[in-house]
Amino acid sequence: MKNINFVGQKIANMPWEECPTNANEPVWRYSKNPIIDRNPVANIARIFNSAVIYHQKMYYGIFRAEDKSTLPNLRLGTSSDGINWDIEDHTLDIIDQQGQKVRLYYAYDPRLTEIEGKFYITYCTDFFGPTVGLIVTEDFKTFIRLENPFIPYNRNGVLFPRKINGLYKILSRASDNGHTPFGDIFSSDSPDLSFWGQHRHVMERGGSGWWQGLKIGAGPTPIETSVGWLLLYHGVTNTCNGYVYSMGGAILDLEEPSKVLYRSKNYLLTPEVKYEEVGFVPNVVFPCSCLVHEDGRLAIYYGAADSYVALAFSTIDKIINYIVENHETVGRDQDYGK
Repeated sequence: MKNINFVGQKIANMPWEECPTNANEPVWRYSKNPIIDRNPVANIARIFNSAVIYHQKMYYGIFRAEDKSTLPNLRLGTSSDGINWDIEDHTLDIIDQQGQKVRLYYAYDPRLTEIEGKFYITYCTDFFGPTVGLIVTEDFKTFIRLENPFIPYNRNGVLFPRKINGLYKILSRASDNGHTPFGDIFSSDSPDLSFWGQHRHVMERGGSGWWQGLKIGAGPTPIETSVGWLLLYHGVTNTCNGYVYSMGGAILDLEEPSKVLYRSKNYLLTPEVKYEEVGFVPNVVFPCSCLVHEDGRLAIYYGAADSYVALAFSTIDKIINYIVENHETVGRDQDYGK
């Protein structure tokens, strides 16, 4: 496809490496991965599956940080280059809408989305079982917990970066407790970020390949392009040695994102190097955020082996063309998902 328009940012110093000359894949890894190693701060064993955003010449990160009791929680980090991070030595300071301090029992796998000048953190939280939580900040100093969008059990909540037909929209994966052995992606609408409804089926697991046969879940904030919403997501398979998480790509209709226009039958990235294959949970590539430069470059942050934060790169043209050229229709993906 030619002349693809998209929404990007002017980022003066975005992390970037050119595609290796001998590479034929649509996504390539940063040569100095991982960018966050094990035991990165005092009393923290691992940071992974974390969200990054660029704002006013600074990178902000909301990190999944697991302490040495193995409980996950959220921590704020800042960086001038998106690679080297200063991470706070305490969990995120959160208040509720009445101004009272909130202590999250556990919180993990955050995503970070800007909508109309506010920054929203979606994450998995404990509410008598795992579900999607929601936090808002305007300055990365004051963090306010909003009402949970869903009851248990749900994960992988990802907001769209603008209202669609006057409504906020979120992707999620309904599930059961524990490590769900199934799961499709759904969307839900809200007029006010408090009351959610008009649920639609978006994408189902499966396809001609093994890599997404067990379950799927939305990854970074969808990217608006003239072709449709570019969605990076994770797909999971079950093997004789456990789950394997890979990254896939799809393009959703701009005005009705429950319609899948294109979906790659091939994964975009799968565990193939040591820091993805060996770790606390082996064989995991888990994308959580993506920086979009106004010139079309993409910097994708992903969790590796539940132990590290890593970076990969692509471009809008390269990744969209790959998805379109390798498209397959899976089940009812292209239906209006009522």
